[in-house]
Amino acid sequence: MVVASFGRRPVFFIWPAINRSLVSPTCPPRFVRFASPSAKPSKLVAVAASMENPPPGYRRNVGICIVNPENKIFSASRLDIPGAWQMPQGGVDGEEDPRVAAFRELKEETGVTSAEILAEVPYWLTYDFPPEVREKLNKQWGTDWKGQAQKWFLFRFTGKEVEINLSGDGSEKPEFAEWTWMTPEQVIELAVEFKKPVYEQVLQFFKPHLQPDSASQRQITSGDQPYFGDLTP
Repeated sequence: MVVASFGRRPVFFIWPAINRSLVSPTCPPRFVRFASPSAKPSKLVAVAASMENPPPGYRRNVGICIVNPENKIFSASRLDIPGAWQMPQGGVDGEEDPRVAAFRELKEETGVTSAEILAEVPYWLTYDFPPEVREKLNKQWGTDWKGQAQKWFLFRFTGKEVEINLSGDGSEKPEFAEWTWMTPEQVIELAVEFKKPVYEQVLQFFKPHLQPDSASQRQITSGDQPYFGDLTP
C-alpha cells in the first residue's frame, strides 16, 4: 500500500490482486483509489473487480495469441466466414479456470499441446456481437449474450509444425479452413471488424514479447503479403 497526501486528506493506493510476473511493463496494473481507510469504495473499485469478473451479459471466453520462434502469430481462416482470419478462442466452461480453458481450447482448435504461457492480460476485454451474429449465436447456444468477455493469453509454440492440425483433438467440430503465421499488423487487418478493437489492445499489451526480427521487419516495410505456403488442409 502506498500513502500519499493530496491537500488535507490522505489517499491510499492499493494494487489489484494480480500476478505481477505476467504484467507487461508497458501496461502496469491500474490503481484503486479510496479517500480513507474507513471510506466507502469509490466507483474505481469496478476496475479491480473487472479483473476477476467480466461484466454481466457477456459470455466468458478465452483468447489465444500463440507465436512461433520468429514471433509470428498463428492465425486461421474461418470455415463459416470466408476471408475472415482470427486467433484461436473459445468459451469458458462453468467455473473453469481461464488458464485451463486456454490450454483446452488451443488443443481442441489447433491440436497443439507443445506450448507455454508467456503472458496474460490481467483484465477482461469485451466486444459486442453485430445484430445478425448475436441472433445466430444465441439461437445456436440457447442464450441471450450481448457479446463476449475475453481473458487473453500469450503462448509460445514449442513443438514442430506437423503438430498443428485444424481438426484439433477430434472432440469438437473443426472451425478453420487453413492457417499461417502473421505479423501483428496482418492479424488485425484480416480480422472481422467487430474484433479489431480487442485485437489492437491485446497485441499492444503483448508488444514487448512480439518484437519482430529483421526479416519480419523487412516484410512489413516492403508491404509483402502473408506467406501461405505450409497450409493444413
